[in-house]
Amino acid sequence: MPCTIKSSLGMLLVLLAIVAEPTSAAEVAPLEIGATAPDFALPGVDGKTHRLQDFAHAKILMVVFTCNHCPTAQAYEERLIQLHRDYRDRGVALVAISPNDPQAVRLDELGYSDLNDSLEEMKIRAKDRGFEFPYLYDGEDQKVSAEFGALATPHVFIFDAERKLRYAGRIDDSDIKTVKSHDARNALDALLAGKAVPVEQTRVFGCSTKWADKRDSARDSLAKWNAEPVALKLISPQDLKQAVRGKSENYRLVNLWATWCTPCKEELPEFVTINRMYRGRKFELITVSVDEPGQQAETLKALQERRVSASNYLFNSEDRDQVFQSVDEQSKGGFPYTVLVSPAGDVVYRRHGQIDPAELKKVIVQHLGRTYASR
Repeated sequence: MPCTIKSSLGMLLVLLAIVAEPTSAAEVAPLEIGATAPDFALPGVDGKTHRLQDFAHAKILMVVFTCNHCPTAQAYEERLIQLHRDYRDRGVALVAISPNDPQAVRLDELGYSDLNDSLEEMKIRAKDRGFEFPYLYDGEDQKVSAEFGALATPHVFIFDAERKLRYAGRIDDSDIKTVKSHDARNALDALLAGKAVPVEQTRVFGCSTKWADKRDSARDSLAKWNAEPVALKLISPQDLKQAVRGKSENYRLVNLWATWCTPCKEELPEFVTINRMYRGRKFELITVSVDEPGQQAETLKALQERRVSASNYLFNSEDRDQVFQSVDEQSKGGFPYTVLVSPAGDVVYRRHGQIDPAELKKVIVQHLGRTYASR
């Protein structure tokens, strides 16, 4: 008997280990047409748990896998809102599900977004965009997303009254250009009319689902960025004005700080995160220390400790009025001080004191654009 118990316990541990293995893209296949809708019980941005049975009253169920960070998904947000408005009174229930594991999303994959894919930030997006349909989170174990076979965001699955899959694929044929084929609408119209869906399957396009097995990649990217060299250069008032306010291809986020300024040092890691998010686009971070020119070693050490691999300068003058005159003549003084400067050299955002990271990221994305077609 003891041997049997030990053997059974060992088998149980093996099974638990198998269950605990993160889902990978290679293991996922979309539902076949005619398949039954997988059951689910997922938390929503409204604080409630939503289940498949909650939508039993609907003639048609449209499940859309989408997320916060993907530019393609963002490009379709307004169309999802309009789909819900156009079909909700005709018996269609629309449910949006975010399939992504937030810990599997690299910072540089957030370059088109001010928000990540956590449930808390999904709540912010839903409020900002005025979502009137359920927006559910499956990033905890991704079980539901794997059962549906969500390959990308967005990915649509439309089920009939018997909850049999009748359409799977894209919303339409273009996220940024003139739409020629309204595939999801065509499927909804056909089902509501009691007809066969004209095209049952289409290819999806958008950001790949971020399965949990990509967490290692996200961690590796942080380690790589943390190892980047950090340098510091002296800069004259004239050169600083050219670097900050001259014409450029990039938006420039400029932070004035000092080693003797505790709030300045506290917020430097936020600038590092922001830089890693957006520097793959037309964006750069510039830090300007107003420490004494002779304190170059101390200033560099503070930057290195916080891994600020950006364009770092030490203002080569003891006249602090000059630094403000070079960066933003409208400044009233005080540190930290932050501005966002357009490629044309215009200040489009200024902040006296510590930044609000959420506010600043939203401003940056508004100027850079939320999709690859915006700029």
